[in-house]
Amino acid sequence: MQLLSVPNLRRFGKPLVFAASLVPVAWLVFNWWQAFAGQSHDLGFNPNETSNRFSGDWALRFLLISLALTPLSKILKSPKPILFRRMLGLFAYFYVWVHLLSYLWLDLLWDWPGLWADILKRVYITVGMSAFVLLTPLAITSTKGMVKRLGAKRWQRLHKLVYVIAPLAVIHFIMMRKGFQIEPLVYGAIYLALMAFRLKRGGRRASNVS
Repeated sequence: MQLLSVPNLRRFGKPLVFAASLVPVAWLVFNWWQAFAGQSHDLGFNPNETSNRFSGDWALRFLLISLALTPLSKILKSPKPILFRRMLGLFAYFYVWVHLLSYLWLDLLWDWPGLWADILKRVYITVGMSAFVLLTPLAITSTKGMVKRLGAKRWQRLHKLVYVIAPLAVIHFIMMRKGFQIEPLVYGAIYLALMAFRLKRGGRRASNVS
């Protein structure tokens, strides 16, 4: 379809996806605005926890969606899904920042020594911060200019860190949720399915070469 051609996806699809990706943070900002104004809101009886979980959930969702675009491209035999991979990966990093700032502001009241103490004391925060630190160089080197500076092979090796970051994010999520809950396991299953697809494709390539 002409509407779904690569030029049209670049011209119209990307702005639409960009706008849609801002909806969660817009919802969060609107509800906090309502809360501060003393109006009814949807943040529940514990707005701080809702804000932390909501932003963290969306960070993980965007991370997994960005990982899913390459398998989707292979299945569809089309490069079109790849057009959105960098954008959605950067939105994952953006929502990680929202998640971190939500925790630092609402729970710790900008207590930076308290944040460092939590990183050292609470394992789930240690895991989450590890994922954040590893994701940072990927976000910084996401531009075409950085690909040229690093060289394609070095850039690809660096960005394979995402396969370490994603399970750390899933583990962080599982550890945050107390007791047995289905949602964290669903995210874990999605990650495992994506990795199984990647390993299967890698095995096929290796057998073809041999």
